[in-house]
Amino acid sequence: MNRLPEDRQRLAILGATGSIGRSTLDLVRQHPDRFEVVAISAHQDDQGLLRLVQEFHPRMVCLSDKSAAARLREALALTPHREIVELAGPEGLCELVSIAEVDTVVAGIVGVAGLPSVWQAVAAGKRVLLANKEALVCAGGLLVSAARASGATILPIDSEHNAIFQALGTGYRCFERPEDVHRILLTASGGPFRQWPIEKMALATVEEAIAHPNWSMGRKISVDSATMANKGLEWIEAHWLFAMAPEEIEIVVHPESLIHSMVEFVDGSTLAQLGPPDMRTPIAHALAWPARITSGVTRLDWRSIQALHFERPDPIRFPALSHVAACLQSGQAAANVFNAANEQAVDAFLGSRIRFGQIQELVGDVLSEMAGRLTEPSCLEDVVGLDGEARRHADAWLMNQ
Repeated sequence: MNRLPEDRQRLAILGATGSIGRSTLDLVRQHPDRFEVVAISAHQDDQGLLRLVQEFHPRMVCLSDKSAAARLREALALTPHREIVELAGPEGLCELVSIAEVDTVVAGIVGVAGLPSVWQAVAAGKRVLLANKEALVCAGGLLVSAARASGATILPIDSEHNAIFQALGTGYRCFERPEDVHRILLTASGGPFRQWPIEKMALATVEEAIAHPNWSMGRKISVDSATMANKGLEWIEAHWLFAMAPEEIEIVVHPESLIHSMVEFVDGSTLAQLGPPDMRTPIAHALAWPARITSGVTRLDWRSIQALHFERPDPIRFPALSHVAACLQSGQAAANVFNAANEQAVDAFLGSRIRFGQIQELVGDVLSEMAGRLTEPSCLEDVVGLDGEARRHADAWLMNQ
């Protein structure tokens, strides 16, 4: 097995108390000689972040919620970690990823809230392990240009995009169109409602929607998986990451979630990346790339796998995919609107303000209402402004229910 350089890789972990952050920190525990946690962040979980400070002794911490940051500051004053640099708010996240002591940024913040810090990490020329798909969904072309200008290295850690990245070989770099590739096959589990009657699915509870059959994820991503909006976002992200046309990327439902995605080449060969549904595998791959390290995941028992199944996604059951297909034809602005409306709709569903079946109804109505008067964003401020406008339309829709 290849070895990393003797100097440890210095990490900033955004969303350290979430699922991506927890998986990353487990790998750090396994390989303390290879990785050093320099900076960590969370949104509101000041107690969780305090425990991580006590374990990993980072030099810098940030809570994006300023009330939580104040609580952490009081707690740290009573500990031996009084010298730690404490930051707060979105501006604190941007400062955290920019410091010279950080080599690698693990971007694990969910939603468009993670975009400014990803943008700053890319502008600073960092090695960015990207789990925040919304950054490319909302600002794809701008982010690609920023990465090329700064020399930043982007390594995808979503399981699907990391699978594609692995299949393309160690010589491949993101944002380049891969040679000799016919199409990308983006796999999807189909979520918990793949075989439910559509009428019953429309009335599903929050508890039913977040009960993913294979993966352990946060509530928002779990709901997105249930609607397949998550796969739609990944479709847009794959378009930017791998410089492939939307029609060259196909979604395939694979209920077992053992094949994480596939690449079909022009000679008819197809390479697939397989593994257990455990986020430590893609994160370990990206942390060590182009080398490999152990991850601690349970190995597949090939003798017990009886069959692998594949099917087309049902566009009636999953209207999010039709919305995304239209957005990919319209441009970056429409994708931004889709993401913002979807985030507002999922938040409303998790708060029991709308039914599950109304999530994509809201998204479709906001897309229709804003169609025909969208201007493509030319800077990050344009992206933020469009996001806010779409959220206002979504909130108005919710007020009328």
